[in-house]
Amino acid sequence: MMRRLVLKRSVSVGLLSVSLWATGLGLALIQPATAQVVKGLPDFTELVEQVGPSVVNIRTSEKAAVRDVQANEPDAEMQEFFRRFFGVPMPTPNAPNTPRQPRRGQPEEAQPKGVGSGFILSADGFVMTNAHVVDGADQVMVTLPDKREFKARIVGLDKRTDVAVVKIEATGLPVVKIGDVSRLKVGEWVMAIGSPFGLENSVTAGIVSAKQRDTGDYLPFIQTDVAINPGNSGGPLINMRGEVVGINSQIYSRSGGFMGISFAIPIDEAVRVSEQLRTTGKVQRGRLGVQIDQVSKEVAESLGLSKAQGALVRGVEPGSPAEKAGLEAGDIILKFEGKSIEKSSDLPRMVGNTKPGTRSALQVWRRGSIKDMHITVGEFEADKPVKKASAAEKPPTGTVTKVLGLTVSELTDAQKKELKLRGGVRVDAVAEPASRAGIQEGDVILALANIETPNVQALEALTAKLDRSKPVSLLIRRGEWAQYTVIRPVR
Repeated sequence: MMRRLVLKRSVSVGLLSVSLWATGLGLALIQPATAQVVKGLPDFTELVEQVGPSVVNIRTSEKAAVRDVQANEPDAEMQEFFRRFFGVPMPTPNAPNTPRQPRRGQPEEAQPKGVGSGFILSADGFVMTNAHVVDGADQVMVTLPDKREFKARIVGLDKRTDVAVVKIEATGLPVVKIGDVSRLKVGEWVMAIGSPFGLENSVTAGIVSAKQRDTGDYLPFIQTDVAINPGNSGGPLINMRGEVVGINSQIYSRSGGFMGISFAIPIDEAVRVSEQLRTTGKVQRGRLGVQIDQVSKEVAESLGLSKAQGALVRGVEPGSPAEKAGLEAGDIILKFEGKSIEKSSDLPRMVGNTKPGTRSALQVWRRGSIKDMHITVGEFEADKPVKKASAAEKPPTGTVTKVLGLTVSELTDAQKKELKLRGGVRVDAVAEPASRAGIQEGDVILALANIETPNVQALEALTAKLDRSKPVSLLIRRGEWAQYTVIRPVR
């Protein structure tokens, strides 16, 4: 039976060859089209031999009162698993609701806290890892592939980028080669080495799924399908040239385990942070003092922007570099130091990488036109709590604007002072179409169709001139922050 199938196949191929030859095409002409460039699967053995000696296992512990070890006590690997991927401590069966209290007078000793990975940056013992691996640890132990073990000192860590540097007292250590992330291509093979669940020197491989993946964190990530699990955190992502291109940091998972999506911190960003940590033990980061939001397609069209781009300024912090430079709520920052801002998350990354005290150029879209400004970048500090506007003083009886579905009134002098506004119109009640646009009672209308509305009279005058067949932008203030919304007037 098998032989007959082979014979039939041979005949059909022969007929195809004759047919093509008869038409003058020749069989050879179809070979380039059907024979794609196929390479064999990569062999990672040489890469493992080359990079493996530079990858370390990291164990951390914290001081805690000595207590009796109970059955089913969670081990370090599972504790790290729950803390990193679920964001909560692992529950213990013998104390579901109340934390166990140490006995009075008991001594303290190091208790296991977590496990992770890292890689050697310099021959004299500087090791890079994730900040979440060593954060809060009282003791850090680094184990080399040759089984030598060292007590490490935390040089510095940066939670915003999740990068940390620790130091061990050793010399002549094998170091990794740092790669060029800009050369990394989607679809390229990459490899990870780490200690998933404490299994030291485990190797996994896959491809780059995406670059510049915005997950809402401070840095854009490299997305891969390399198998990453708890304990891999802090280990290197390696290209086929044996160069480190990222630090394995996160996974996307609904179960807590690997589901085919993992994220790595780009090594160029990590090295920039590590250099500051090694020099000063901390990271200096620039700031403007604004709260920003994404510019939607609808807002861009209503404001006359050619496309949805830039960072919408929702609020300006009092006394900040932004306020001193003249930035206002409702501005859209299009460029920083000549570099275009395609999405709002680009701005904090650009500013954060700028040295505090630098005088930088801004390009801003304000009420239908471009405005060039300069700002002196400040130093990043903890966000201040948002102060809500007080409604202690009731505004006077409102005026109805039927076209927009609003009942509005003038701001009192006290409200203007509290909100630091020159003018505006307070929303007392909403109906269609204002409610559909997301406007709420208590909002303050600052501008309609890119024109300021300092009072009710100005708002009514602008409303009367609207083209009711087209949506129009509305700049509102809510609490401390401003935002754009698009409203469709009643015809």
